[in-house]
Amino acid sequence: MSELRKDPITGRWVIIASERSKRPKEFDTLRADPLPGVCPFCYGNESLTPPEVLSFRHPRKDPDEPDWWVRVIPNKYPALTEGGEPLRSAEGMYDMINGVGVHEVIVETPDHQIPMAALPVEHIREIIWAYRERINDLSANPKIGYILIFKNHGPSAGASLDHPHTQLIATPIVPVLVEEELKGAKKYFKYKERCAFCDMIAHERRKPLRLLEATESFIAIEPFASRFPFETWIMPRHHSCHFNTILDREVEDLAGILKRTLGRMWNVLDDPPFNFMLHVAPPHDECNPYYHWHIEIIPKLTTVAGFEWGSGFYINPTSPEEACRFLRDAEWEVPYTKPNRVFQGQNK
Repeated sequence: MSELRKDPITGRWVIIASERSKRPKEFDTLRADPLPGVCPFCYGNESLTPPEVLSFRHPRKDPDEPDWWVRVIPNKYPALTEGGEPLRSAEGMYDMINGVGVHEVIVETPDHQIPMAALPVEHIREIIWAYRERINDLSANPKIGYILIFKNHGPSAGASLDHPHTQLIATPIVPVLVEEELKGAKKYFKYKERCAFCDMIAHERRKPLRLLEATESFIAIEPFASRFPFETWIMPRHHSCHFNTILDREVEDLAGILKRTLGRMWNVLDDPPFNFMLHVAPPHDECNPYYHWHIEIIPKLTTVAGFEWGSGFYINPTSPEEACRFLRDAEWEVPYTKPNRVFQGQNK
């Protein structure tokens, strides 16, 4: 089993996932689809994956068979494994927790070559519903301290399979980056008695230098202190801590703004590799007035090198104002080839 180890100086936790171990010469991360011609996520290859935990499919079809449009499965090579209790232990000064958690894959579409940016809005809506349902289900587990949904698009962004998919990892503790966000947001609220995220939204709407798009329920911006070129955040316009409280009409709105944002990036940056992270409040926390769930999308256009690793500073060669101008003026439609199968959809 894997284990979590705590850095005694920074408080950062690291997952040591021995089950995923590689020999030194196997660390070539720029290869996608390690079995050429055999993709376990493709339509008809359901037997190559662990049994699904959720799927949106024709109601008369059985689980783990074709005729689905979104499918959630356990990761075959999980960083954390379900079962047992998260037990804390120590080796002298070093703290550890056994690797209890959940690692799942949300297969976004049966079609191998259609990225999220090219999917219809109604299909992206179904993917978002899958996120919501898995967070809802896992939030009831008292062993889960945090649930992170993330997407790696492209080999240099960490994707080992080309097939469009998102991952979910539920950990027994809250990650240090999220803790920093929570502490910073709480400190801002204590000083100003306002939510920092809500203030950010209000400011960007008043002075739209970094405002990419605003809809009835959501806003997309290039953050003022962007760490990376074309880093983009999507936030609900009304205060909300927990993603799984999203309303039906908001899901439709989020699917639209997410599609257009990814489409603009696709056209401006020529289908860049990117990472997408959904930051939410810890599942067992009551909704508070200072934290605001949001999506962070970070194209992989620069390399994090020695200065960044050594200092914690980031060098961003493109100002967020300039990035916003490029994206705002761009087309967002991405060529889409409709598959032979008819999309059933309409989960909600």
